[in-house]
Amino acid sequence: MQVEVTGKVQGVGFRQATVRQATRLSVDGWVRNQGDGSVSALLCGESEAVEAMVSWLRQGPDSARVEGVTVSACAWQDIAGFVQL
Repeated sequence: MQVEVTGKVQGVGFRQATVRQATRLSVDGWVRNQGDGSVSALLCGESEAVEAMVSWLRQGPDSARVEGVTVSACAWQDIAGFVQL
């Protein structure tokens, strides 16, 4: 799944917390800041784990203020691990 998170999500440790949570849930993919102040993520893995990750992204870490989450399907990508770009 491709996910875009908007709100106060840059400069608050959002990407680092996302990497930790994805690793806990065994979700593969990446997370990166976007030029418009949002954060994008690619999530690959078991459907239950990916759904749990999307639920977590709707809240984010305590320091963030998530205002919106857009989820869209994407082609499966064989990615090992979860990284911050």
